[in-house]
Amino acid sequence: MKRLRKGQRGFTLIELLIAVALAGIIAVALTAITFQVFSFSARASNQMTAIRQVQQAGFWVSPDVMMADPSQIHANEDGNFLVLRWTTYDGTVHEVHYVLETVPSTGVAMLMREHYTGPDFDSLSLDSVTAVAEYIDPDPAATSFLPALNAFDFTVTANVGGQTETRTYEVQPRIGT
Repeated sequence: MKRLRKGQRGFTLIELLIAVALAGIIAVALTAITFQVFSFSARASNQMTAIRQVQQAGFWVSPDVMMADPSQIHANEDGNFLVLRWTTYDGTVHEVHYVLETVPSTGVAMLMREHYTGPDFDSLSLDSVTAVAEYIDPDPAATSFLPALNAFDFTVTANVGGQTETRTYEVQPRIGT
């Protein structure tokens, strides 16, 4: 062991306590900053997911409404959120059902699209089923399809991790039949 020479001093207990306290304060500050960054990142991610879900719903519903015969657009029919019917130029009959399927124990629903085709409305067969959007608020005050002046207002709300996004699309069906 080396001996201290005259004039050399070690650290005092007070100096060591101050150094440990400063290190603790810095560690707490770094932990808080890290927590805030991850928390902000999660909120931003949830918000972007909610925005994407309402955009997806508008992307799918809008063209179908524009194709539909205005007299064949029915909201809340037989448990379906929205039913649309039309006949194409080649005589093929189309019927699209939008269904809000509640996801158990979450309070949100999936917007599903069921597309039926056939030679007439009495002999339709299921053509495809598509999951259009997730995290949709099934409350009629939050997600609705209502007639407006010469158009329809499609309001859709998505709720992801406490972040909510609502959009209203005004969609005009085709003119005439």
